[in-house]
Amino acid sequence: MSEGISQNRRRFVGAAAVTVATAQLGLIGPAAARPVETESVPLPANKPGTNTSFGVTKQVDAGVLNVGYSEAGASDGPAVLLLHGWPYDVHTYVDVAPLLASVGYRVIVPYLRGYGSTRLLSSKTVRNGQQSVIAVDVIALMDALGIEKAILGGCDWGARTVCILAALWPERCKALVSVSGYLIGNQQLGKMPLPPQVELQWWYQYYFTTERGRAGYEKYTRDFARLIWHIASPKWRFDDAIFERSAAALDNPDHVDIVIHNYRWRLGLAEGEAKYDDLEKRLAQAPTIDVPAITLEGDANGAPRPEPSAYAKKFTRRYEHRTISGGIGHNLPQEAPQAFAQAVIDVDHFS
Repeated sequence: MSEGISQNRRRFVGAAAVTVATAQLGLIGPAAARPVETESVPLPANKPGTNTSFGVTKQVDAGVLNVGYSEAGASDGPAVLLLHGWPYDVHTYVDVAPLLASVGYRVIVPYLRGYGSTRLLSSKTVRNGQQSVIAVDVIALMDALGIEKAILGGCDWGARTVCILAALWPERCKALVSVSGYLIGNQQLGKMPLPPQVELQWWYQYYFTTERGRAGYEKYTRDFARLIWHIASPKWRFDDAIFERSAAALDNPDHVDIVIHNYRWRLGLAEGEAKYDDLEKRLAQAPTIDVPAITLEGDANGAPRPEPSAYAKKFTRRYEHRTISGGIGHNLPQEAPQAFAQAVIDVDHFS
């Protein structure tokens, strides 16, 4: 395939994926993002990869979980809760957290269920990965840590979760920073067949619906994660040490079950828990988000995602969208920590 044809094909597939991703999320109507002037607090310079560790991982019982989390900054500072996605971990924010701590924030970065040192307290608890349950986990964590209200930031699964929290529990969310915008899903729309070029981008989702896919992910978890990292962030030149620090979190004994359930549930091929049905019904209505918000997108994101104009109207308070240039991919907070941290500070001034 010539380079010109290859580039044209990538543009076509990417555009189609954006269109259908938008439809699947139930987003309607184009609207321009509304830039907001805000007073900016300068941050110290910090190159990506400057930090390699959070130090000691803390543990706390919260709801059905014993949650592993890292903390940075003063314990009495304004709370910022940062959520990672798949197949990543807390190191998504390893350079963001010290930046925010340096200007006075208390930063909490937990391992989601199925990652790192977070464990389900009972062997009888369903290894559930549906979208609402992860948000419920975060509310339980905030309660356990005595955090009434926080600025919420997220990427990938974490972005979807902070959008859910802001939509369903706005009283717990002071402001929001979301990579790739409004990611609340709709299980019924997720069943909609897509054009072949778009289905190709979701190959792993369909692979996971098979028992071969489950076995393959269990056997080749690290290889799978590395491949997703390369596809989603094609210009990110991460090294083996950076990858292995995060890949260790995928050794969690419940990781495979929760990931497989997440993707099967999205396609309507696995049942959720009945106790979350009311939450899912509310989310299926694509609720608006009534807290100050900044959405971010990397200029080289290789993952399917909606166009910013498609979800701008979902944010009904002060809102701004920023596209981060420089070959930034899907794991934006780790690839561009300065830009992500600045967004957290700036959205705090929206409030």
